Amino acid sequence: MTLLDAEDPSAQAVAHRRHLVRHHRIRTALLGLVAVVLLVVVVSIVLTLEGRARPVSVSQAVDNFHSSGAADSDPHPIPGVYLYRGTGTDRLSFPPLSQAEGPTLPGTVEVRTDGCWSFRIDYSTNHWQSWTYCTRPSGLVEPGGSVWQHWMVGPLGETNLSTLRCTQSLMSIPAVPAVGKVWPALCRGTSSQIQGILSSAGTTRLLGYPMLSIAGHQVRSVHIEVQWTLSGPQVGSEQDDLWYDARSGLPLRNRRSISVRTNTPFGQSTYTENGEFVLKSLNPVRSAN
Repeated sequence: MTLLDAEDPSAQAVAHRRHLVRHHRIRTALLGLVAVVLLVVVVSIVLTLEGRARPVSVSQAVDNFHSSGAADSDPHPIPGVYLYRGTGTDRLSFPPLSQAEGPTLPGTVEVRTDGCWSFRIDYSTNHWQSWTYCTRPSGLVEPGGSVWQHWMVGPLGETNLSTLRCTQSLMSIPAVPAVGKVWPALCRGTSSQIQGILSSAGTTRLLGYPMLSIAGHQVRSVHIEVQWTLSGPQVGSEQDDLWYDARSGLPLRNRRSISVRTNTPFGQSTYTENGEFVLKSLNPVRSAN
């Protein structure tokens, strides 16, 4: 700047205006950046809250119920949605996540055209499990099942569906009572998010036939203990105490403890699940009306 410029008020005014324009642009850019960051944070919070696990109501389960016209040649529970109550927690060690089960857990029974029937329990909006049951000369057996889970990792959702098929079905209710007897089972399966074939070797031990109080009624149950050992891409164990209606096979009570380790590109992650549910109504709901 020359001495003339320094003495020229108009030149000083122009420089001042330029300074104000630059300051305004910088402030506008910073405000825009802050707005973008706040928007990302808000969207992340909204997506995370929308994706968190919530209890599933009986009416929600009824909306997904599919009535079957299959023949009733084999004994099975009355199709429909049953009310269960329970608690539980699903946990991942990495990333460190957890989500609750219950307290309302609808259980849906559907009869298949092949005479077998399925039972699905909705632990939450992010977790359900289903089992298939078939009547055989040896008794009521479980030839397979599926587990679906959804996890929110920040604003991102990860879903996994695991399906097991048994070459040696699990014994649920033996045709001939034999307290203390053990039956073996062998299943193999796949998961949508995990490569490889999962192997699951199990045993059923018949513990007895206790009476349970269900909705004010005394119901004779079949109490079995099931132990699983998992190998392959997932390694771990599962122990279940199960009580079935001795007449229909309907699950009356379920208590389980699961611990499974999986290798990931970022290290080993351990999944644990501990929970229990109990039947609260002997009459299923089949329609929302």
